[in-house]
Amino acid sequence: MKVKLILFLFAIVWLALVVRVFLLSVQSNSYYNRLSYNNTIKIEQIAPVRGEIVDINNRPVAINELGFKIQLAPHLMLQKNLQTFEAELDMLVSLLPHLDREKIVKEYKKVDSYYNHNFIDIVEFVSYEQIIPVYSILSLRENINVISSPKRYYPYSDVAAHAIGYVGRANKEDIKDDSLVELIGYSGKSGIERYYNEYLQGLSGKREIKVNANNQEVEELSSEKAVEDRKLMLNIDIELQRYIATLFEKKSGAVIVMGVNGAILSASSFPEYDLNTFVTGISSDIWEKLSNSLDKPFTNKLIHGLYPPGSVIKTGLGLLYITSPEVGPNFNDFCTGSMPLGSRVFRCWKKDGHGSTDIKKAVRESCDDYFYKGSLKLGIDKLSDGLMRYGLGKKTGVDLPNEFIGTVPSREWKRKKFNKNWYVGETVNTSIGQGDFLTTPMQVAQFTALMATGKLPRPYFANMLGDKVLEPELQEVLSEDELKRLPTIQKAMYEVCNVQGGTAVNHVKTKVKIAGKTGTAQVVGIMQDVKERELEHEMEYYTRSHAWFATYGPYENPQYVVIAMVEHGGHGGAATGGIVSSIYDKLLELGYIK
Repeated sequence: MKVKLILFLFAIVWLALVVRVFLLSVQSNSYYNRLSYNNTIKIEQIAPVRGEIVDINNRPVAINELGFKIQLAPHLMLQKNLQTFEAELDMLVSLLPHLDREKIVKEYKKVDSYYNHNFIDIVEFVSYEQIIPVYSILSLRENINVISSPKRYYPYSDVAAHAIGYVGRANKEDIKDDSLVELIGYSGKSGIERYYNEYLQGLSGKREIKVNANNQEVEELSSEKAVEDRKLMLNIDIELQRYIATLFEKKSGAVIVMGVNGAILSASSFPEYDLNTFVTGISSDIWEKLSNSLDKPFTNKLIHGLYPPGSVIKTGLGLLYITSPEVGPNFNDFCTGSMPLGSRVFRCWKKDGHGSTDIKKAVRESCDDYFYKGSLKLGIDKLSDGLMRYGLGKKTGVDLPNEFIGTVPSREWKRKKFNKNWYVGETVNTSIGQGDFLTTPMQVAQFTALMATGKLPRPYFANMLGDKVLEPELQEVLSEDELKRLPTIQKAMYEVCNVQGGTAVNHVKTKVKIAGKTGTAQVVGIMQDVKERELEHEMEYYTRSHAWFATYGPYENPQYVVIAMVEHGGHGGAATGGIVSSIYDKLLELGYIK
């Protein structure tokens, strides 16, 4: 019995050994083959070159400056290699004196470890002119790699800064969203650079190489080129953009020049800043100066600046009035300069009133009283619904990242935001673009294009992605009755700029016949017991009203919308009329308007 037990145990042990040998020699063969392959074959990713951005006339506005990256072999900070490390640093700093030795050491320490066998980036960028005289010396050093590494460069520095945006070093969040960014090391941070980042950065290539035990390349087995140099052409004319910047010197605000189909010819947020300071990292002094400025240069006011629109919305509101059964096309108001409502008095901007006022006069002379009384007839629900249908209080769809939606106040909006009831006085405030009403300049540009043509365009900067031409997108948002009555509003907008009594007639001096609407949006409220309003130029600068002028031209054949908004500029026409007039004359000079 004992002999049988011993033989059984002996058989079990041998069977286990045979199974183990089978697993190691046969079934694990593919696994160890892969392991062996990985030890000898290396896949090297090739970073693509970022595509350039050009304006409508093919002038580069974002390009890649030729330069080089310097890398150092790993493990040089081990005790046995420390002398070599110091010698390599001494040699580098002697050849390129502008390099920061401490920074190099810091960058090297971040990446160096026993597990890293790749060369380490120690200098992100050295210009072509700096590297060429010493290239032959550096290329002979076995511990140093010098490889091509272009850097983003913006030839026009601060012109169109908020629209173009900039490229900066990738952070963990960028890398998490896109693995290619980790390879490239940079990504679009704002503006068009960010919105079209995936297109501009391209696709990586790869090399399959055989390496020895020391991780040295022995042979290239295959190669696949990167998809790179993808060109992006904008609708922007950089010459027009530069000209507008001279008109806005020492002012804050925004200007948009847009085709009535949505193609943006120029868009500026002021003040601007030099994009090149962000590519390799901005200094703390410059950052502090810009971030603490009360004029907020970092804010892209085109889509992130939220302002009361003031009277520029009276055109759309007037269209709602004359096409609604509650108000109607024949609504006429007698403006005395003030309207009592409950315990408050709502004043018209004209102290003595406008007298008998119809829709054309109300728009032409910007009579607040007409819109107060019309809003009480129409009601806040129809007022807010109509203005939102016209594009306010929602994203325009422009090709810039993180567009704000603004606010068209309504009963439902107030209940959701504050859990409070709506008051009739808020309807009156909303009717003149005040109270909680907030818009972006881009929304006002889109809204004005609707008033010019009857179609709501999607604003867009990009003209061509490679060979693909981007087509305009136009929405039909007006009813048949609204389209029929729209010429009445257009005629009133013409009178604003061309007929005596129009709020802009004394400030428009252009060769192009234009139509428009001024707006003066209060920053601070006026107390009820104030009888005589303080003049805008007598007020503290940051308490003055924002000045709007929303226009289109030529009047007979609308081609372009020009929007100007000057922060704390005071009265709309006075602050913006000259700027807008000069822009139309420039459009004529450049051949955009025939």
